Amino acid sequence: MFTMDGRRIVEITPNRSDVFSAGHSCAKGIGLASVENDPDRIRTPLLRRASGDFQEAGWDEAFAVIDERLPEFVVNDPGSCAVYHGNPAAHHLDSPFYLGELLAALGTRNVYSPASVDTWPKNLAHLLLYGSGLGITVPDIDRTDYMLVMGSNPLVSNGSTMTAPGMQRRLEALRARGGRLVVVDPVRTRTAEVADLHVAIRPGTDALFLLGVLAVIARENLVKYHLIPDVVDNLAQVITMVAEYTPEIVATPCGIDAQVIYRVAREFATAPSAVAHSRIGSCLQEFGTLANWLIEVLSVVTGNLDRPGGAMFSLPPGGGPNTWPVSKPPRLMFDRWRSRVRQLPELLGELPAACFAEEILTPGPGRTRALITLAGNPARSVPNSNAVEAALRSVEFMVSVDCYLNETTRYADVILPPPPMSTRGHHDILLAHFQVRNVARYSPPLIPLSENEFAEWQLLLRLAAAAAGQPNRSIEEMDNAVAAVAARRAAAIAGVDIEQVLTETARRTGPARLLDMRLRSGPYGDRFGTNPGGLTLEQLEDSPNGIDYGPLQPRLPEVLRTPNGRIDLAPPMIVADLPRLAAGIDRPIPELTLVNRRQPRGMNSWLHNALPQPHSGLCALLMSPQDAAAHSLLSGDQVTVTSATTSVTAELRIDSALRPGVVSMPHGWGHTGPGMQTPHAESAPGANYNALVDDGALEPLTGSPIVNGIPVVVRLA
Repeated sequence: MFTMDGRRIVEITPNRSDVFSAGHSCAKGIGLASVENDPDRIRTPLLRRASGDFQEAGWDEAFAVIDERLPEFVVNDPGSCAVYHGNPAAHHLDSPFYLGELLAALGTRNVYSPASVDTWPKNLAHLLLYGSGLGITVPDIDRTDYMLVMGSNPLVSNGSTMTAPGMQRRLEALRARGGRLVVVDPVRTRTAEVADLHVAIRPGTDALFLLGVLAVIARENLVKYHLIPDVVDNLAQVITMVAEYTPEIVATPCGIDAQVIYRVAREFATAPSAVAHSRIGSCLQEFGTLANWLIEVLSVVTGNLDRPGGAMFSLPPGGGPNTWPVSKPPRLMFDRWRSRVRQLPELLGELPAACFAEEILTPGPGRTRALITLAGNPARSVPNSNAVEAALRSVEFMVSVDCYLNETTRYADVILPPPPMSTRGHHDILLAHFQVRNVARYSPPLIPLSENEFAEWQLLLRLAAAAAGQPNRSIEEMDNAVAAVAARRAAAIAGVDIEQVLTETARRTGPARLLDMRLRSGPYGDRFGTNPGGLTLEQLEDSPNGIDYGPLQPRLPEVLRTPNGRIDLAPPMIVADLPRLAAGIDRPIPELTLVNRRQPRGMNSWLHNALPQPHSGLCALLMSPQDAAAHSLLSGDQVTVTSATTSVTAELRIDSALRPGVVSMPHGWGHTGPGMQTPHAESAPGANYNALVDDGALEPLTGSPIVNGIPVVVRLA
């Protein structure tokens, strides 16, 4: 709920009448007022002058520079302009609907985002099993009897790939109905504190733990064959493979007692319903894809896939890859092309961010020479930050669509400010795939664009026009062309004529028109008048609290988008990675390993200048009392943390929540260096976690960096 004073946001408060959130809001939502009102926010285009300093400019002057420079990297050196789009771009409609136009105009495959440093192992496991990297399974948390959480702290993050506002309320309801909560994490997180059982596992061994759990289920005949969907292939092969990894074998490398593994396995398999949820901690490790695959295997063999209380698939109101009909066997969106230098595979249309710097710094044909960033800060979000900043310095031409002059945009030649968030409507077109309940909601724009503002979708189209060498092409004409393509798809899905789609949505433009097409052709849609009473954008505008379509429903087999329409429980690529895991069982254990952590008030760095800075302890390196004593360190000491790539300095805090041998720092900090205009963030810079991450040490299946479980040395500074 927004309280406005003209164009200024006075206050944002949660909507207690919302059918889904019931009054809960995350830090990003509540923090929007601070971001919008931040005096350091960029509101006018900035141009880098010959002196190296930025000066304000008009839109015509800014685009004149872009029109002159950008075509060189399209016509004379096709594909040499890369695009990096950040986390905020996923939280509104402009980028999901219009980024493709810019990429097509640039003719580039060099596309990056934080997804490859965040969720790719989970995406790949789901892609190989179910055919869609976006339509992932979601824990039916509101009906389950047993919940196993790995690598996730949902009381802080609200689940992320499990969109479940009010997580505390949902977990309390689980316990109140007699359910059990088990958290597997090397740190006693806020979620672990309220769990029935906290398993303090050693970082990076999630896959071994899950193999131990599955071995018990296989050996003790706890597989629920009668509940396993009949579209599952190679079940017997998987059961045979996992049976050899007994708890006695995996307990030592996991750093836990074998009896704990037996307990979790038996409880999970015998619960009336059970679900396992894995998140960022399970992805950002050496065996991330294996761990996320095994989570799904656990759901399958215990009969909890596509069943109430288990792992289910949402039905997003705007449709998506796992709702749209298919007329021919789909092609998996993986490894369709590779990066130039290390031949790392594409996934979901993007390259691993770990190769971002080398694609710029390595000479030769196809080198990235230009860059466009959209609400992203790769200088603090991508591994090996020193190499990333060296790459940014060497880029020949760079345009940033961003509201801050930060660690990344200080290297830009042109900075284009997006308009206030209050000028755009919002619907979770992407995150609706992760909802734990089928709901539809829309927030309309609160204020119109001012005369000196461009909508972000308009900026994307204007950049596309510049890249295509057509700077005079009107935004209206380009938007109509985008709408015509979208109308063809909507008409095919809804079974109506394209002219009917265009007529029914004619009064709208921009993202609102495209969203209306998606909603009306979606699972609940009105099919452009042929299904009276069905969902439309107008209906959502008239329902400010949202529309509840009920709990998740079974969707197999129609949800599958694999080439043969079935689930191969033993994808060859993943099975072939098991020997690598087995080979590491007996290797030496580092004295200290580093894991990251998230802060709800400073997610992804982009709120750091707008919100009150946390006390230094929240940005500190956390260490167990045992390790601190062994290293003769005290709380408040300044320490150097050294990895294979570099060293950073941080304040030390002793915290008994960490298991011995594990230290922890938050990511997204390190706000230092010249040329920025984020004084609030710089006043409490924190240490840069990503500087410690080696962009040469990658999870081999996805090319994702190994962010958790990094061997480090900690010494008094």
